[in-house]
Amino acid sequence: MSASVHSGLLPGAAARRRRRGDAAFRLVAGAAALLVLAVLGLAALSMLLGGLPAFQRFGLHFFLGTEWDPVTKRFTALVPVYGTLVTAVIAMLIAVPVSFGIAVFLNEVAPAWMRAPVGAAIELLAGVPSIIYGMWGLFVFVPFMSDYVDPWLDATLGQLPAIGVLFSGPPLGIGMLTAGIILAIMVIPFISSVMRDVFALVPPPLRESAFALGATRWEVVRQVVLPYTRSAVVGGIFLGLGRALGETMAVTFVLGNAHEFSLSLLAPGNSIAAAIANEFTEADSAIYRQSLIALGFVLFVVTFIVLAVAKLMLLRLARRAGGRP
Repeated sequence: MSASVHSGLLPGAAARRRRRGDAAFRLVAGAAALLVLAVLGLAALSMLLGGLPAFQRFGLHFFLGTEWDPVTKRFTALVPVYGTLVTAVIAMLIAVPVSFGIAVFLNEVAPAWMRAPVGAAIELLAGVPSIIYGMWGLFVFVPFMSDYVDPWLDATLGQLPAIGVLFSGPPLGIGMLTAGIILAIMVIPFISSVMRDVFALVPPPLRESAFALGATRWEVVRQVVLPYTRSAVVGGIFLGLGRALGETMAVTFVLGNAHEFSLSLLAPGNSIAAAIANEFTEADSAIYRQSLIALGFVLFVVTFIVLAVAKLMLLRLARRAGGRP
């Protein structure tokens, strides 16, 4: 009798222990998620409060003006915001097609013996510190740009009526175009690694069935691989964009750090991250420091908007494909 009662109680006790374990796991996991949100919110709040005096003093002109004068204590954000966005766009225009080509080559074209070493080399590029990219850019790439690329752009594209203003200017080698190219080199390993990994997850029967129907290799990539992985591909692209928006040291070396607004991509400019890194220790007044903190909050908002747009695009792609977001 006692043995039967004891055996009958065991399943119930085990079930209760499992339920308590599940409840504890949910509590810990939920606390971790809330901790991330709390840290994010507190970081944004601290930057907002730190930069609030600058927002209050300069108002809307803080976002529209081009002045940055520590002597008269007038600070505006248009030049660094413009430089941040332009360099990031240049980087993505270069990095996305190159990364796509790398991923397609490694998954669809390259022989088996080449895929592992080339893939490892690309992943190693992601581990190179940004200051190394900056030093290489300053001492190697900037002279190349000033001697060959910038003069050619100014003599050819710079003479065109519509887009000439973007490519005309002194061949200094330092400027937004150079910074954008360096950023592209930095984000290519991230985007190409994501694309390569998700392309490899496409089920082989899908590829084989397309080849059996007479599709070419490019048609398989365009009509099978990309539709199957487009959500992850978009996520990888925006991951690289987030890295490009927040990069500091490499951009600081080659951007020129000039608070002068210019449409020319060959002219020196500035970015939010570079301005903060260069000038925070030199801020000799309260409004100077508050303006730099306000720039940090603007960068936070820009990055948040970019990532939110990426999430919305992923949800839209998931709904269009009939899958779960």
